[in-house]
Amino acid sequence: MQEISFHHETVLSDVHMLRPGGRHLMTHLNNVGQPERCDEPGSDLKHESETSQTVKQATEEPDGEDRKVESLLDFDGDLDIIHRPRPNLTEGSSRDWTRPVVLKQSNDAMEQEEEGHWLKDVIRIEHTMATPMEDVGKQVWRGALFMVDFILSNPVMFRGATVLELGAGTGLTSIITATIAKTVYCTDVGEDLLQMCKRNVALNKHMLKSADHEVKVRQLDWLQDDLCTDAAVEFSWTKEEVADLNNTSIIIAADVCYDDDLTDGLFRTLHRLCSNFPHTCTVFISIEKRMNFTLQHMDVSCEAYDHFIHCMNQLQDLENGRCSFRVDQLPSNFDQFILYERVEQLELWKVTATPLPFMPARSDPEAF
Repeated sequence: MQEISFHHETVLSDVHMLRPGGRHLMTHLNNVGQPERCDEPGSDLKHESETSQTVKQATEEPDGEDRKVESLLDFDGDLDIIHRPRPNLTEGSSRDWTRPVVLKQSNDAMEQEEEGHWLKDVIRIEHTMATPMEDVGKQVWRGALFMVDFILSNPVMFRGATVLELGAGTGLTSIITATIAKTVYCTDVGEDLLQMCKRNVALNKHMLKSADHEVKVRQLDWLQDDLCTDAAVEFSWTKEEVADLNNTSIIIAADVCYDDDLTDGLFRTLHRLCSNFPHTCTVFISIEKRMNFTLQHMDVSCEAYDHFIHCMNQLQDLENGRCSFRVDQLPSNFDQFILYERVEQLELWKVTATPLPFMPARSDPEAF
């Protein structure tokens, strides 16, 4: 088996995607952070049954006798325990759980699978479980799942809307948003990441109700002032799409504030976009408040989160004569539709950008 070596800059995913009634598939990772093998359909239940029986036998041995614990250990000696997902939907909710499935890189054979083999409500996402810091967009983060829960809890708000996602990563949030919204611009940077988004959109075209629901994967660099409109560049914008972007009523960004320079770029982009919209635009940003012990402070701190809050305050206090911004933290008690651990550090923020009445410059001091 090919061993993966983790370096100090390697970032491990804290999200385990689950398959219905089975174990999580992150058994082994190869050198690009993908699961080394995926169990064949139907083998999960057999494995779970055999392991559960071993657990029962081991725990029923009388005290003082050797217990059969060796068979419960995984490949590196840790106790291998199966955790069954426990749905905790709000009482009275009529929606079903969505269970994304971990995949290796998609290929032609996968695309040619018979449609009947896949459940209609299963989302297939290609992603990685371990990356360097610069490639964390290839992982699925809790903040994205948290954003999905919010969107599915408020379908009326997103129905028929034009939505722009900033820092879309694997495209999971854009894909689910497009099941409700009319058009979703799924944006990020990096050709390999955008290619992954494109493959994921193709893998989940069955989720879109009709041709009226569309996900467009496009490049949008927060550190650049202009959109790329070069037709020779893949994932560039057409003139029609640039014009359509003015119809954006909702912007979403899920767990993208982990680097101060990128956070600054995000808020500059939000300010530039919202200041040019002729109508009110609502921005939703999810973030996980991550605690880290630093030698600089000799204490636990949340530097990335603190910088995010600082930028939010600056945005609200900004007066540029073109747009006003209102910032609100939203309650996080909306329904949960995705199987993941919703930790209390997850937060959702709302920014309402409202254009101000146009005030022409006065050339005559005596004029009104």
